[in-house]
Amino acid sequence: MAPLSPVSCFVFICMFILVSVNASTTPNIIFILADDYGYNDIGYHGSEIQTPNLDRLAKSGVRFENYYVQPICTPTRSQLLSGRYQIYTGLQHSIIWPTQPNCLPVSMTTLPQRLKDNGYATHAVGKWHIGFYKKECLPTSRGFDSFFGYLTGSEDYWTHYRNGGFPSTFMKHWYAYDLHDDLRPAWEYTGNYSTYIFTEQVQNIITKHNTNEPFFLYLALQSVHSPLQAPDKYINMYSHIKNKNRRLYAAMTTCMDDAVGKIVQSLKDNLVWNNTILIFSTDNGGQVLQGGNNWPLRGWKASYWEGGMKAVGFTSSPLLPLNVQGTITKELMHISDWFPTLVQGIANGNISDLTLDGFNVWPTISENKPSPRKELLHNIDAFEEKDKSVFNVNMTAAIRVGDWKLLTGHPGANNGEWIPVPDSGIEAFKPLLIPNQQVWLFNITADPYEYYDVSQSHPDVVSQLIERLGYYYNTSVPAYWPDFDERANPAYHQDVWGPWD
Repeated sequence: MAPLSPVSCFVFICMFILVSVNASTTPNIIFILADDYGYNDIGYHGSEIQTPNLDRLAKSGVRFENYYVQPICTPTRSQLLSGRYQIYTGLQHSIIWPTQPNCLPVSMTTLPQRLKDNGYATHAVGKWHIGFYKKECLPTSRGFDSFFGYLTGSEDYWTHYRNGGFPSTFMKHWYAYDLHDDLRPAWEYTGNYSTYIFTEQVQNIITKHNTNEPFFLYLALQSVHSPLQAPDKYINMYSHIKNKNRRLYAAMTTCMDDAVGKIVQSLKDNLVWNNTILIFSTDNGGQVLQGGNNWPLRGWKASYWEGGMKAVGFTSSPLLPLNVQGTITKELMHISDWFPTLVQGIANGNISDLTLDGFNVWPTISENKPSPRKELLHNIDAFEEKDKSVFNVNMTAAIRVGDWKLLTGHPGANNGEWIPVPDSGIEAFKPLLIPNQQVWLFNITADPYEYYDVSQSHPDVVSQLIERLGYYYNTSVPAYWPDFDERANPAYHQDVWGPWD
């Protein structure tokens, strides 16, 4: 072998130094959370909706196919940012409505707070929705260096207004602006589509970031939650879809996919992609009443059937070992696992002083090791239960232990129908309803679509899982559901949703 020339030696040494520096640099983290994104709405699950950027990222990373979130917005976000089950935050009953004096308990350490302790710059863009009634609840009080986005949810994509919402009729007429640049109402963005705005904000953060410190960038997209609105160029792409809701939803999804593609390109253009880990997740199942679809899973958003909680999710990064790039993991994972995974697994931070319900699954993702999670409490909603000392199967609850999944009470906002894509030629079908049934048992590994309730043939398993629910119930805090507060009226606050206490 011929000796290297001086120039070649210099280049080799420079490359060695560069690789060594990159290898020792703490990774940047970007977490993208989609809203109401259905299991059957991404290309790699066979959807008719075009998602080339998401497909490409997932297929070069690690796809999660046994990954769960919560059935609705606030609980998922609270568990992501706290690492705690919602039975320990008081948020187990529902979302936080704009007029409720409620938020993720301020006593809890959050994910961005702990990442800041490890030297990260932290930024939140998009939808907050874990409370804003007092300044202590706001993103920049919970560990984020900056925030740009919505404090609540369901805003108009163009005007950024929303009403007071269910359930108080008079509060529905409280119609106000909800787009904020930290504490300032961002009026200048009126008329601009939110997906475009959020993408631009993320690109600006990436461009201006000081590369001497790592960043954690939490992008909680409004897409693809209702109202169904999209730029015309995306709607025109799907003129062949007859169902109006599905057509608009498809347009919103492809717009979201383009946004992710632009963000990744910005990471590459600013030479930080090679040291960045990207995580993509939905916050709950698709809402079939608003164009989403979870076929062939049972149920949809706001239910404890698989269609309400089994999530689209993946990690993509050049930092992943080559032997796991392009793979699928079927190891059990949950949204609460991201707190310890990001802090301990990726940032090499300390979590020994925290009580968490999540597990560090980074070895599962990056080394294909078995998941440390063997059990998953989906939730116990005891809001209307009078006897707080005994678990009663009339309460809405769900738990997963190994292959087994048990549901009790009313599993959610629907009876567990299987809903195909509109105009697919497949008929929706409903399960046989047994009067007064309050317990269901499924072997999710053998029966991922929840066709066969085996509660009658496996009473021993039912008893064991009810005992586990009893354990969790005895350790839980009461659901916190404060009365709606008239002081929240935006008319008192320049017609803007914001803190009032």
